[in-house]
Amino acid sequence: MEHSLAIILVNWNGYALTRDCLQSLGKTSFSDYKIIVVDNGSVDDSAKKLMEEFPNIKLIALPENMGFTGGNNRAMEYAIEAGFRYSLLLNNDTFVEPDFLEPLVNYLDNHTKTGAVQPLICFEYDRNTIWNAGSFFNRFWGTCYTNGYQKKLSAAYTQTKQVDWFTGCAFMVRNEALKKTGLFEEKLFTYYEDVDLSFRLRNQGYDLQFIPTSIVYHIAGMSGKSSVKGKEGFLNPNVHYYNVRNRIWILKKYTQIWDRPSVFLYHVFYFTAMLIYFCVRGRWGKLKACFNGIKDGLIL
Repeated sequence: MEHSLAIILVNWNGYALTRDCLQSLGKTSFSDYKIIVVDNGSVDDSAKKLMEEFPNIKLIALPENMGFTGGNNRAMEYAIEAGFRYSLLLNNDTFVEPDFLEPLVNYLDNHTKTGAVQPLICFEYDRNTIWNAGSFFNRFWGTCYTNGYQKKLSAAYTQTKQVDWFTGCAFMVRNEALKKTGLFEEKLFTYYEDVDLSFRLRNQGYDLQFIPTSIVYHIAGMSGKSSVKGKEGFLNPNVHYYNVRNRIWILKKYTQIWDRPSVFLYHVFYFTAMLIYFCVRGRWGKLKACFNGIKDGLIL
């Protein structure tokens, strides 16, 4: 299937967001793709409404919420079995430029050693402010970070470059590469699954590229953020649980022996500071979530 592309969205009780994303995709200039929407056990009739409004999509309805990892894996499995050449994973709280697909497809077509490519991602609320202009990993401290976060667009952030990892918000991957690496690690459920898959692709000899001529706009944080500030703030404590747990899992799996002392000391300080902060703010739900994340991360 020459240049065939599967575009994958995961929906969980987010009909309005997914509808807006699908409408944005409908304006793209590249036409050789199929959209696969995975409904992750929604209870808001998302699946029914999306099929009625967008009859040309492929809908995979799951009986329960299998997380970001499980939902995307079911779609990637379908894309691989159906013979699609590439898969594009895209958060459902995104909007796209009409020509965002061509630079990604063209780069993969012409660079066989590249396993995946990521577009430039800006905030939807201010399309001149960067959300992610490439992602990197500091091995000495064991920290993942993104280039240009909350910076204004400039030439410094719009150069094609090799990156250490791609964000699960938006990336295009070669399906032949996925056959070698496997898909997302499902036990992670959400957060850091993109880092893990990125590292596995690189370990297979593939490079990862940031392609700034492809642009996506991200609302950001919709799955774990409340619109009303409560006792625990805006973020759900589960966000901290999965972030802490999966971060520790990543560090256990990928930290080189000579980096372990610095990584250990940094994270003892980091997690202690986080726990003190939640104590001072009286955010006991988040405090408990972090404790449980540390405990479960050590045994995951």
